[in-house]
Amino acid sequence: MINPSYYPWGYDSDNGPDQWHKNYPTAKGRHQSPIEINNKEVHYDSSLLPWFASYDPGAAKTILNNGKTCRVVFDDSFDRSVLRGGPLPGVFRLRQLHFHWGSSDDHGSEHVVNGVRYAGELHMLHWNPKYSNYLDARRRTDGVAVLAIFLQVGETPKPEMKRILEEINAIKTKGKEAPFPNFDPSILFPKSHDYWTYHGSFTTPPCEECVTWIILREPIIVSSDQMAKLRSLSKNAENEPDHPLVDNWRPTQPRYFRMVSASFL
Repeated sequence: MINPSYYPWGYDSDNGPDQWHKNYPTAKGRHQSPIEINNKEVHYDSSLLPWFASYDPGAAKTILNNGKTCRVVFDDSFDRSVLRGGPLPGVFRLRQLHFHWGSSDDHGSEHVVNGVRYAGELHMLHWNPKYSNYLDARRRTDGVAVLAIFLQVGETPKPEMKRILEEINAIKTKGKEAPFPNFDPSILFPKSHDYWTYHGSFTTPPCEECVTWIILREPIIVSSDQMAKLRSLSKNAENEPDHPLVDNWRPTQPRYFRMVSASFL
């Protein structure tokens, strides 16, 4: 597998999504993510089960700024925080969560629903422990499951986002990491568990096509101030000029022949 730190990539014109395929040819594959979800092309699948998450707050370890996103890392050395059900063939272990956002509130999500871009998108990344480790799972078509939740700017923001945003000042610049103990990410779920699902890829290089996507229909509400807090992160290290970390989203990719299924009518 190509090591993504070997060929630097980013979201600028010289190293952004349009350029990724030069070093990461999978980025031009036929199962790429994100995609646009269009009601006209979605089919309801009555056999899709509800999904369940049982997360152990003690698994949360650290929060970090890697210059590309804000990420919370969890202990995945055993099945302590897992996602199951829905379209998944077994239990999947939570490894990390991270965000994608824009330079203003009118864009920032990666998936698009009926032409609508949300202000941001939260990804909870899980891997299939039937494989020996996470890197091995990334090589398998059923290796990874990502639960995606849209962030919509509104009047009644979700207080649960506060815990993550309170730590932003401690990880202002690239390479900064801070302890983040005792956090249960299921507090971020919206009320409805309705979802769309399809088979796709990571939205960052090397863009491996190993992801079962579970995209929640109902967004969670955030405030404009909360989104501004994410944009206050820097994509450069402490000793470098301050460049705001914004627009860390990949544009939608062709759906080709793939089916997008809905758990709801």
